[in-house]
Amino acid sequence: GGGDCTIKIFDLSSNAVVRDLSYHTKWVTSVAFSSDGNLLASGSGDETVKVYDIASRTVVHDLRQHTNWVHSVAFSPTGRYLATGGFDKTVCIYD
Repeated sequence: GGGDCTIKIFDLSSNAVVRDLSYHTKWVTSVAFSSDGNLLASGSGDETVKVYDIASRTVVHDLRQHTNWVHSVAFSPTGRYLATGGFDKTVCIYD
């Protein structure tokens, strides 16, 4: 992720972009894959957390509980839970 509000997923063997996800409106500050690799979560300065289905390139959850920049996202080892932290001094846990 970065300042262009886009997440780019690369194929390391060819160094080519294989997915380009442009759903945030401000800087992407954090990304995390689920343990099975099927989902990607991202946090942003737009105060949202987005969860993507990697295969379909779609947003499956658009989470808006934070009231300031989201600075971290992390899946639990099983992938059942998603934790997010923001500059609003809150941590959200999603099931």
